[in-house]
Amino acid sequence: MADHHDEFKPGSMDIRAQEKTFAGFIAFTKWGVIIIFAILIFLALVGA
Repeated sequence: MADHHDEFKPGSMDIRAQEKTFAGFIAFTKWGVIIIFAILIFLALVGA
């Protein structure tokens, strides 16, 4: 097996796509939780 450790430079990889995906996941999760809580509060208030 060839040793390729000399070609890798820590911190040199472009991670903009991963950062954008993670930010989208966090936003989706946050709004999903907010909507679920709003539905639960609505159901509690109307006595369903």
